[in-house]
Amino acid sequence: MQKFLQFLFVHSFCFVVTIGYATQPGAQTKSVTQRLVVTGSSTLAPLVNEIARRFESAHPGMRIDVQTGGSSRGITEVRQGIAAIGMVSRALKPDEGDLRAYAIAQDGIGIIVHAGNRVAGLSRDHVADIFTGNITRWKVLDGTGARITVIHKAEGRSTLELFLDYIRRKNSEIKPHIIIGDNAQGIKAVAGNPHAIGYVSIGAAEFEIRRGLPLRLLPLDGIAASVETVRQGVFPLSRPLNLVTLGEPQGLASQFIEFARSPQVHDLVETQYFIPVNAD
Repeated sequence: MQKFLQFLFVHSFCFVVTIGYATQPGAQTKSVTQRLVVTGSSTLAPLVNEIARRFESAHPGMRIDVQTGGSSRGITEVRQGIAAIGMVSRALKPDEGDLRAYAIAQDGIGIIVHAGNRVAGLSRDHVADIFTGNITRWKVLDGTGARITVIHKAEGRSTLELFLDYIRRKNSEIKPHIIIGDNAQGIKAVAGNPHAIGYVSIGAAEFEIRRGLPLRLLPLDGIAASVETVRQGVFPLSRPLNLVTLGEPQGLASQFIEFARSPQVHDLVETQYFIPVNAD
């Protein structure tokens, strides 16, 4: 009996020590010594998140917190000091001279329809007429007789601004049936509606098409909407994907931007179906 009690005591003690060691702060996780907040474009967020995870692996103790919400959020929160870096999926405007932009990739904006839609392609005027309500049925464009479901972007999205500039229309002229925020919502809405039309990042659309979603990217003015035509500089709707800061980046922000623009992440850029850019 005494030997049994000794055995029980020794093993119970070892169990307690083991549990105590495993729950000590830092025993299972690495402490975070520096944290960087990055907010903005939903187009850029998945890529920047992948870059951030690789950066953290190479720099223990550093944490990159990536949050989405649109390019406008990125610009606003960088100016307010809430975020050190903003993600902005367009070029900076003349009134944004207080910001510095660092391109990490290039992308295009493509018109998407359901894979079952038999329309071969659209012109700029066709797109404008669809989104302003002048064309309401696909049969006008050699499709079915179904009514077109127009899916439009919400205010504050850089994709919206570039799209309106392309079709030369004001947002007040658009007649949408559904208003969405990020690319994922637009892709899901079109994939689930055989009569829908929308516009999203070409990179995001190609990624989902490769995964089997029933989508098609329509040619614009006879030019295929693809990563390759964007790379060649011939697709009419292309844009830089930027990280922006308020003035010259310092410390961890500078270090992360340099990493995000380096060849060390070109494979991540291409995995997201974007086009890498080389830092100057």
